Amino acid sequence: MDGDFRTEFVREPSALKQHPALVLNADYRPLSYYPLSLWPWQDAVKAAWLDRVAIVAEYDEVVRSPSTEIRIPSVVVLKDYVKPQKRVAFTRFNLFLRDEFHCQYCGTRGDLTFDHVVPRAAGGVTSWENVVAACSKCNLKKGSKSLHRAGMSLRKPPRRPGAEELRNVGRKFPPGYLHDSWMDYLYWDSELEA
Repeated sequence: MDGDFRTEFVREPSALKQHPALVLNADYRPLSYYPLSLWPWQDAVKAAWLDRVAIVAEYDEVVRSPSTEIRIPSVVVLKDYVKPQKRVAFTRFNLFLRDEFHCQYCGTRGDLTFDHVVPRAAGGVTSWENVVAACSKCNLKKGSKSLHRAGMSLRKPPRRPGAEELRNVGRKFPPGYLHDSWMDYLYWDSELEA
């Protein structure tokens, strides 16, 4: 077998991994903004083939089978509406998103962990209302002390976010890569500035 053929055959699929499809609900809104609802191109092609989505935008690249050639979808719309969840799961990611990836004590970004406002040692529970994003430095400074004893204060009180609130916060953090064909579908429902 020719060495160049093997190299090309192995490398081509990895190049196609760079063609994700933006997935929109039947109302043409993304299923989620952060993380942005994306499918690998293979899932988008399969869903289109099974008639579960409509393709509304495509990349210039094509994929081929022995009998078919299809342009890779860049934006697909679900044919059936998926009702958004009302309840927000209590996860580390959603907690950081609620707090906009800022330490709730000093306001810095990066090196985040989470902290119990009322320490677990003092009977504090792990809940939306008692856990905040905190940088490692502030978390160590506070330790298992109360806010008053540690001489610290919160930027905003912790609370359970609503699903729509979290979606709106997610729009502030676009992913590192946005294809041009996605722009018309990402922010059309954002409030316009006067």
